[in-house]
Amino acid sequence: MGIVINLDKLLESRGMKSKELAEIINITEANLSILKSGKARAVRFTTLEAICKALDCQPGNILEYIKD
Repeated sequence: MGIVINLDKLLESRGMKSKELAEIINITEANLSILKSGKARAVRFTTLEAICKALDCQPGNILEYIKD
């Protein structure tokens, strides 16, 4: 399975919508959707940092490694 993105869980726990997060971190909703679906091939550290700041979390709360 590899790397799992837990953004949906975090957004729900914070009572925040994807659109709101996209606006806060200054990326398009389409790019946020790609990231949330796990289809992104890379994530910039600046984007990861912005997400952590907006959701008051750690990178490990967003990204999870699941062994195959």
